[in-house]
Amino acid sequence: MNKGIYDPIPAMELKEISERYDELEAEGLSAIRRGEVAAVLLAGGMGTRLGFDAPKGTFNIGQNRPLYIFECLINNLKEVTDKAGVSVPLYIMTSDKNDEATRSFFDEHDYFGYPRSDIKFFKQAMAEAVDFEGNVLYEAPGKPATSPNGNGGWFHSLKEVGYDKDMRQRGVKWINIFAVDNVLQRICDPVFIGATVLSGKVSGSKVVSKAAPDERVGLLILEDGHPSIVEYYELPTEIAEEKDEDGRLKYRYGVILNYLFEINELERIVDTELPLHKVEKKIPYINESGELIHPEKPNGYKFELLILDMVRLMKDNLAFEVEREREFAPVKNLHGTDSVDSARELLVKNGVEI
Repeated sequence: MNKGIYDPIPAMELKEISERYDELEAEGLSAIRRGEVAAVLLAGGMGTRLGFDAPKGTFNIGQNRPLYIFECLINNLKEVTDKAGVSVPLYIMTSDKNDEATRSFFDEHDYFGYPRSDIKFFKQAMAEAVDFEGNVLYEAPGKPATSPNGNGGWFHSLKEVGYDKDMRQRGVKWINIFAVDNVLQRICDPVFIGATVLSGKVSGSKVVSKAAPDERVGLLILEDGHPSIVEYYELPTEIAEEKDEDGRLKYRYGVILNYLFEINELERIVDTELPLHKVEKKIPYINESGELIHPEKPNGYKFELLILDMVRLMKDNLAFEVEREREFAPVKNLHGTDSVDSARELLVKNGVEI
C-alpha cells in the first residue's frame, strides 16, 4: 500500500480535557440519557497466548478473589450507567470458536449484574487459513482451519443479525467500540462522548502518549491531511523518533482500540471494501496421517480486516488523549510487557480489589 505524506495530528490533550471536564461530561451524560449511545465489545478471540484454551474474556485475572476480564469491563461500564441513571445497550461480538462458551459464561455469572435485556451477542465472520504456499490448512478431515476475520468486520457482522435495526429503534446515534483485552477500558466514557459530539466530528479515538518511539501500538496521524492509523512497524525510524519543540515525540499518539463512531457514518462506509491484512500465525492443522499438529513457530497466514482501516474512511476523527495508567492495561501475554502481571499492578493502582 502506498503511503502518503505524514503529519502529526492535533489532539484534545489532557490539560484541555481537565479544564473542560464538567462541560464535556455533562454533554456525554445527556447523550447517554437520551439513549443515543451503544457499546460494542470485540471479544471473538481465545486466551491462547495466556496458555488458556477458552474465551479470553473468561480469564480470571484476580489473585485473592475471582475477577474475570469480562467482569472488569462490565464493572467499568456500570460506573457510567450508575452515574447516568440509565442502562446502555451492549453488543458482544463473539466467534464460532467461543460463542457458546461466552454466552454460557455470562449466564452462569448472571451477566455480572448488568440488565440481560441490554446485552446481545453476535458472531463475527470466519476466514480460512493457508500455509506459506497458499494451500488451505485443515483442522479436521474435510474441515478447513479457520479463524475470526479480524476486528474490522464488526459492523458488517452486526448488521447481518439485524442489530443495526435494534440500535435504530433504540435511538442510538453513537457506537463506542472497544477491545476485550484492556481491563481498564473506560466504556461509554461521557467525557469522551461529550468531546466528540461538541467537536462536530463523526468519530473519535482514545489515544495515549507513546512511552517510547518503538512502542508496539498503532499511531494516529494525518496522512495527506486525513486522520489515519499507521502500524508501529510501518513507521520509519526517523519519523518515529522525531521530536517537537517541547522535546516530546512529534508523532506520539498511540491508539488503544477504543473508538466512537457515528452510526450514520458507519452506514456510509459499510459497503466499502477494507484491505485484507495477511498475518503470520501458528495454525494447528492435520498432517497427511490425520494427526493434529500444533506448530511451535508460524506455519501459515490468517487473513484479517482491521478497525484501523475504518478510521481512515471516516470524514474526520477527534484524537482524545487519556491517562495511560488509568485507561491502558492490555492483557496480551502471561508475563512481561502488556501482561497479566502488569494489568494486575495497574488494577491495584486504580483501586480495584484483585
